[in-house]
Amino acid sequence: MEKDWDGFFARCKEVAQAVEKMHSPLVVNHYDCDGLTSGAITAAALEKMGKKYRIWTVRKIDDEVVEKLHGEKEIIFTDLGGGSAGVDRLECNAVIIDHHQTEGRKFLQANPHLFGFDGGTEVSAAGVAYCVFRVLPEIAIVGAWGDVQYPFISINKWILEQAEKEGVARVEKSIRLFGRVSRPLAQMLSFADEPYLPGLTGNEERCMQFCETMGIRLKENAGEGAHGKPDAAGGGGAGTAAGNGLSRAQGKFDAADGKRWRTYHMLNDEEKRKFVSSLAEFLAESGYDRKVEELVGESYLITSRPQESEMADAGEFSTLLNACGRNDQPQLGIDVCLGREGAYEQARALLLLHRKNLREGIAFAQKETEDFGKFLLLDGRGVIADGIIGVVAGMLYSGERKKPILAIALDDAGMVKISMRGTKELVKNGLNLGAILHEACAAVGGLGGGHKIAAGGGIAPEKLDEFLREIGKRL
Repeated sequence: MEKDWDGFFARCKEVAQAVEKMHSPLVVNHYDCDGLTSGAITAAALEKMGKKYRIWTVRKIDDEVVEKLHGEKEIIFTDLGGGSAGVDRLECNAVIIDHHQTEGRKFLQANPHLFGFDGGTEVSAAGVAYCVFRVLPEIAIVGAWGDVQYPFISINKWILEQAEKEGVARVEKSIRLFGRVSRPLAQMLSFADEPYLPGLTGNEERCMQFCETMGIRLKENAGEGAHGKPDAAGGGGAGTAAGNGLSRAQGKFDAADGKRWRTYHMLNDEEKRKFVSSLAEFLAESGYDRKVEELVGESYLITSRPQESEMADAGEFSTLLNACGRNDQPQLGIDVCLGREGAYEQARALLLLHRKNLREGIAFAQKETEDFGKFLLLDGRGVIADGIIGVVAGMLYSGERKKPILAIALDDAGMVKISMRGTKELVKNGLNLGAILHEACAAVGGLGGGHKIAAGGGIAPEKLDEFLREIGKRL
């Protein structure tokens, strides 16, 4: 199916017109970064229209959610609904703003898959919401990053251009490591997974030594900026790391000497060039020439938000929102997107807990992940929370994997939560996790779906063995 740009934008306009006729809709959005950003964009549009609305954040649309929606007169689904047959049982005025694979629903739906686009790589639900309402393009950029859709192409790239025109975001070539704004230099290297840095990733002591051999200071005096001048902006982001005082500081001040740990964002241009070239040389000498090509790429800066905060970088902003949604504080994440007073400070505190849970989850996963032949299995039941099992699987799934990973956890009701992750290379060779998971879950009475490269679902615990056999057959 050819990409139909005109048809897609016409449908988005049609959905916007339908929403304008609503009086006081219920916005139902997903709980991850893309769900919160698409919900926030929708909320901002409704506020601009002067409409009353309510927001309900859910983890999935199952029979229980559908039952609770009965009686609602007006519903706007964001980052949900396109792949959920259950919504067709509702009798109400509804629209769907989604980017997951869909067979079509009875309600009016803005979905890239209906017009020849891939919602897993070309536009997120937040991006579709922007195309519908034309507000907060920078938040749509954060949503796309949260759905791992970088570097931007197609509709995402068009949205980025709109954000640049409005002066709320910009793209630059930069080191691709996560934590450019908030993590101290050594910690940024130690936590690197895209790309994975052999000899450095996971070894904080070695990373500190590496920075010192470059002649780059790990700390700076209070108030000193990138050029050795007073800097009015505060320190970097929050978080913790084991050892070497970084757990006390994380880009802020070390109580031991009153100095501030430096982040990549704090370096001047000459230091940044030295940092990247030294890292490239280290990888080449270690025999990892392919990794050198992955070091530098597009980074997306949110210029409308406070700089040297997590909100200044799309990737770190997305983690901040995930910390909210995956720790049962979704409204807080939406409030951050909408710029509500005090929301960022609360979310930043929650980020500490989120990072701690992720580190513990990854430590467990590194020891317990098993090879099941056609896929890797991470059984996190009773150890890793269902809200972060997919994130842990994605972070663990670094390097050059030749098979997908399937991760499981238990939700509050005792059901098995499933998350699967693949690679771009596997998708290029025909993998479609969304379709596979949809079929395998349905075969055992569960629900599943998503994108080709990442998907999720849920089944009854007694059906797990049968489900694993179904997955194996389809892979």
